[in-house]
Amino acid sequence: MKMKKSAGGLSPLLRVDRGASRPLHAQIYAGFRTAILDRSLRAGERIPSTRTLARELGVSRIPALNAYSQLLAEGYFESRTGAGTFVSSSLPGFVEESETDRERAGVNGHARSSAARARNGTRNGAARGWQKAPSSRRKSTAGSRTRVLALRTATLPQHTRPPWFGGTGAFSFSQPGVDAFPLHVWSKIVARYWRNVSMSALEYGDPMGQRSLREAIATYLRTSRSVRCEWQQVMIVSGSQQALDVTTRVLLDAGSPVWIEEPGYWLARNILTSAGCRIVAVPVDRDGLNVEAGIAACRRARAAIVAPSHQFPLGATMSATRRLQLLEWARRESAWIIEDDYDSEYRYDSKPIAALQGMDRSERVIYVGTFSKVLFPALRVGYVVMPPDLMRHFIAVRHTMDVGPPHMIQAVLADFLNEGHFSRHIRRMRQIYAERRDVLINCISEQLSGVLEVQGAQAGLHLTVTLPRGAKDRAICAMAAERKLWLWPLSPTYIGAGARHGFILGYAGVTAQEIPAGVKRLRELLDEVGWK
Repeated sequence: MKMKKSAGGLSPLLRVDRGASRPLHAQIYAGFRTAILDRSLRAGERIPSTRTLARELGVSRIPALNAYSQLLAEGYFESRTGAGTFVSSSLPGFVEESETDRERAGVNGHARSSAARARNGTRNGAARGWQKAPSSRRKSTAGSRTRVLALRTATLPQHTRPPWFGGTGAFSFSQPGVDAFPLHVWSKIVARYWRNVSMSALEYGDPMGQRSLREAIATYLRTSRSVRCEWQQVMIVSGSQQALDVTTRVLLDAGSPVWIEEPGYWLARNILTSAGCRIVAVPVDRDGLNVEAGIAACRRARAAIVAPSHQFPLGATMSATRRLQLLEWARRESAWIIEDDYDSEYRYDSKPIAALQGMDRSERVIYVGTFSKVLFPALRVGYVVMPPDLMRHFIAVRHTMDVGPPHMIQAVLADFLNEGHFSRHIRRMRQIYAERRDVLINCISEQLSGVLEVQGAQAGLHLTVTLPRGAKDRAICAMAAERKLWLWPLSPTYIGAGARHGFILGYAGVTAQEIPAGVKRLRELLDEVGWK
């Protein structure tokens, strides 16, 4: 904002509109305040008198007096006897420096570089089998000012959307088959809820969640997943990510060593990194997590996060031997097992595998599930099943975080389960997904045999293919995204040395008729980059 020189001092080029609903004194006040905040007016600079300003603006002196009075009261102006009115010389630094100036000074860039250094340290540590918890807070500097950030913030990878993340269709792995979701049924239940909503539904609810939904989930888990639980042990959360976050807050401390699957789910790694835990990367083979390797790397780990029914991303199912070994290790070392059962409803060559939690006789397993994959991601509803003696601790943490889950979506989902719509949807989608999976496997076999090796196609909503040595999956995925072909690279799911390169291919969100064309485009891309 330019300055106008006057006999009484510096005046910003204020504009007042007599036809505006905003009073004249408020317009004058806002003009001066904005000029100070964006540093057009600086500390100690002289301001014209109210009489001079009123004459320049063509208004009476009263609006100017009222505006000056407010600016003096708030500390933007100071009056000096015999000298006039000035921009306050004692304004705090955050007023003198605008947000734009701070960004120019490089706050965001510095934070990104701090996070990048932290991630590099994490990767190097993980290659040795564990991640060291950082010992000091990161600082972000803007000019001469220091802005201290929480360590859990600075060490997290920045939230970005890589090019392969943004699309739908072939072969977006995060996309379930929403095209086949019974939206008309869901809409009727939502409408019925609002027609009959009670006043109690508008109040705060139980931090654990609504009883009707917890009862429906407990019944489903006992009959379909062999989980040993009562409804009182079920907590409703906003997806598996919050479930892992709450569980981490209850069970783990900064510096606690935790086994994670290698390769594995990167968002689980982010939660552990934020909590300051030591990450122990344990290799996965065809039988799931290698328990003996975990014991050799860190016997006294506080917890292990596993997906025994359908490991992400390789798709392995943990063998009975490994399950028993893992449970025995947890019992012997007083460790916890966090079971992430994210898409076990969909198994195609055999019946669904029973949950690990149902084998646990020492109450060392915390079971996590979600409706994001089986219904639709925007639902953001998941659940945690905890041992009874941990319930009060989970409630305390949950209440501190966000008080509790929203009522409406719980009530609708409870009716969806209790009226049989959920089980019918699962049965229908199992057939649809099986067809889509079979088409994808056959097309890969016909068009890319010898180039791509299929991994973990027995269950879930995706399969993984590995590339020959020397191929770089990220570069290929970026090229594919430019052609609206959505391949997720395999290598970022590793944190240690020796990452394999390949693609995670989702088939749930693409029709069986579209899959052959998608595989053809993938073959053409691989031909173009030299992998035939």
